[in-house]
Amino acid sequence: MDSDDEIPSLVTATTLDPVPVTIITGYLGSGKTTLLNYILTEQHNKKIAVILNEFGEGDTMEKSIAVGEKGNLCEEWLELQNGCLCCSVKDNGVKAIENLMSKRGKFDYILLETTGLADPGPIAKLFWIDTELGSDVHLDGIVCVIDSKNANKHLGNSLLEEPNVDIVNPSTRQIALADIILINKVDLVDRSTLETLKIKIRSINGSSEIIETTNSRIDLNKILDLKSYSSSNSLRVDEMIRNVESLEGKTHIHQNVATVTLEVPDGIFRSSLDNFVCQILWENMLKDGRGNTSEIIRMKGVIRFADGSIAMIQSVYDMYEFQELSNSLSEVPPGSRIILIGTFLDKAELSCLLTKCIDSENESLSCK
Repeated sequence: MDSDDEIPSLVTATTLDPVPVTIITGYLGSGKTTLLNYILTEQHNKKIAVILNEFGEGDTMEKSIAVGEKGNLCEEWLELQNGCLCCSVKDNGVKAIENLMSKRGKFDYILLETTGLADPGPIAKLFWIDTELGSDVHLDGIVCVIDSKNANKHLGNSLLEEPNVDIVNPSTRQIALADIILINKVDLVDRSTLETLKIKIRSINGSSEIIETTNSRIDLNKILDLKSYSSSNSLRVDEMIRNVESLEGKTHIHQNVATVTLEVPDGIFRSSLDNFVCQILWENMLKDGRGNTSEIIRMKGVIRFADGSIAMIQSVYDMYEFQELSNSLSEVPPGSRIILIGTFLDKAELSCLLTKCIDSENESLSCK
């Protein structure tokens, strides 16, 4: 090779971070559309893409009025003066997001509104993807908006009362899956009604932050960048679990949908915990004291394994994963524990099943 020849420089491909998707859920008339229209019209110096459902299931009051330049419903992606992008859709928004990614760089967040009767769980599972798969988007969190004036009525029958029937109403499932809960329209109720509602919410989901709002107005930093499904959020998860422990036993409302905190022995084998999780999520092995089969709606926790590793566990319905944390994560206090939110949960039965899985693993090891 001639000494004057230069080795051509390599072209470095630009790697873009996945865009966070926040799901906005809430029962009919709770204020989801008001929240999103507020985001679309206010000057907040954020670049947000908002996807609104054009129609809810069977209720014209749920029709979203997406704000365009002249107040018209936008059926295609429309760039607004405050830097937001908006679009209305008639499905769960996945196709809209695929189309949106061609405009990447014009937004930092995606907010996806579900219809008022929708269960956000199946939608969340679509975006909660292993980071190794290289998805362009990732699930950041689920925000549930609640109508404080009517929510007590909606939650009055969180589960059908017939024996062995486990059909949970949409409002209750939305609360159970939420990472942040906005109690909206607080100006329309007295403090006593509001406190009663908070107790009901805590009895369903004891792990999520509750924020009071009027006209769905909120500091957007409180609902964006939650990192609810990220290992970088492990400290918040651990603190949240400890707060749940302090609440347990103080919410005595009759609720078949509830939050349970489960202590897990430090140094547990990963295979033991895998066995336990598989049995409660996939094999319907868990029952309460009355013989009702339990359903796990949401699970999260921080675990210390026998090999010295630390991991955060997350689940939505039957989908779960472990995310490894740094072994030198000294900020996480000692102890291993899991929050479980679901139907017909019996803490004693959960503890018993976990113990059986641990003992089974120990017996297997002693036989080798």
